[in-house]
Amino acid sequence: MNTLKSLRLHLALLLLVTSPLHPQQGPSQELLRSIRLPAGFLSEVYASGLDTARGLAFAPDGTLFVGSKSGAVSAVRPDRRVIQVARGLNLPVGLDFHAGSLYVSSLDRVVRLDRILENLEAPPRPVTLPLELPGDRHHGWKFIKIGPDDRLYVPVGAPCNVCARSDPRYASILRSRLDGSEAEVYASGVRNTVGFDWHPDTNRLWFTDNGRDRLGDDLPPDELNRVDQPGQHFGFPYLHGRSVRDPEFYDKRPAIPFVPPRLELPAHVAALGMRFYTHTAFPPEYRGGIFIAEHGSWNRSEKIGYRVSFVRLEGERVLSYTIFASGWLQGQRAWGRPADGEIGPDGALYVSDDLAGTVYRIRYSPAEAAGRGS
Repeated sequence: MNTLKSLRLHLALLLLVTSPLHPQQGPSQELLRSIRLPAGFLSEVYASGLDTARGLAFAPDGTLFVGSKSGAVSAVRPDRRVIQVARGLNLPVGLDFHAGSLYVSSLDRVVRLDRILENLEAPPRPVTLPLELPGDRHHGWKFIKIGPDDRLYVPVGAPCNVCARSDPRYASILRSRLDGSEAEVYASGVRNTVGFDWHPDTNRLWFTDNGRDRLGDDLPPDELNRVDQPGQHFGFPYLHGRSVRDPEFYDKRPAIPFVPPRLELPAHVAALGMRFYTHTAFPPEYRGGIFIAEHGSWNRSEKIGYRVSFVRLEGERVLSYTIFASGWLQGQRAWGRPADGEIGPDGALYVSDDLAGTVYRIRYSPAEAAGRGS
């Protein structure tokens, strides 16, 4: 970065600290240009004014639905017009579109908005599914998705930093029919997953999991996991990562096997939304890999995360972990926090940012990037 660009970015960050970023405005062009990407990629603001933007889901017509922590759910039309389709919900951070309906999480329930695309301007009254969920606020907001088996997957985080609860729904991923019936624990020992997706070839579920806090700057790792069969246990609260024994709970562990992570991620990056890349718009090395939104640390002496990483796979074997997009963290000041990612019909990567109230579009265009000096 040359001296002039560095000075401009310093001034932009100074203004950000003295006058906090307003989500209605989104990041300035100067801040946007500070996002670092591999050669040939470009980023732009796709939509702003989305207060605490979180979960993302596309409809087949290109409408992008955006959840939030503020109580609102928005639809971003292909012409980038933003329509609010729900309000007053309790932490509707997760959502998915399926067969004409929008499924939306809340703290203790999942609701469904039927025929939503035909009624964006006058949204229908939400239908509450008969799915009984704990209402704890600690790790209570829920990322939800509908799997290739036409089942609804809903996580229930641990209601604590580290604890054991007798209710098997805590620290788990639940699975139910689309109407909310026949709910079952699909995976246990999952402290707090806020992102999962299915492998495009095997249909096996992969998920991120946030490690516990207060074990130091570099322990324990966040995790990238894979479910090979229903009923597996992924270690929490007894074992973190592959080998970090919990000082309070490890000696109380049950006599069952724990499934180790496929990849240990850096501690405290707060790995949230993850997506497999299945389009052809990006170079071949990205196809079949995983993009992860790293929301950023709080329990660390020096901040880490605030970026998007990429995990390259060969089949289902992890080959590498690299940083794909960064720049939201400048020194120890963050102006943005990636929360989720989604692959658009155009093959671009769409990233939500709940601090800047923004959705970014990251696309591959080497000629245009070269013309901009990227």
